[in-house]
Amino acid sequence: MNIAVFCSAADLDDRYTTPAREFAGLIGRGGHTLVWGGSESGLMKVMADGVQESGGRLVGISVEFLAASARKNADEMVITKDLAERKAQLLARADAVVVMVGGTGTLDEATEILELKKHGMHGKPVVLLNAAGFYDGLKQQLQRMEAEGFLPIPLADLVFFAEDGAGAMAYLEESAAPR
Repeated sequence: MNIAVFCSAADLDDRYTTPAREFAGLIGRGGHTLVWGGSESGLMKVMADGVQESGGRLVGISVEFLAASARKNADEMVITKDLAERKAQLLARADAVVVMVGGTGTLDEATEILELKKHGMHGKPVVLLNAAGFYDGLKQQLQRMEAEGFLPIPLADLVFFAEDGAGAMAYLEESAAPR
């Protein structure tokens, strides 16, 4: 399975890097491919290192203005002209999407992926990995949107909130299983 992961390129503390390493190991040991922003820094580097060390493949999708910080030893690296093209490539190459902790760029990616799914533009499973309760506020907001009629589909059909990497992977594998 090709798993797109949206996450921070910032250096973060253990409450975020430990779950990232755990999830990266599950991706690699499961024989999956990480499709990610391609950066050689921060949580993106933690994920790439963990996937590679565990035997998984890396497909990076970077952007021209960040190309200098792209990982050199990825199995494949694509350089796009802008962020919109990057997001489209990440989604196109993914069988599933996992959103990890991050800043405004990660939030932008998450909301676009959810909006596209809401409108039926893709049916891929989407997981928010809620490490250390990072997405508790977003979860509460989405629940309110659902309760007040702002979501045309049930929240459970839109996104799954996982508390750890094992929960995220279990959901993805269940979602990918033939029915």
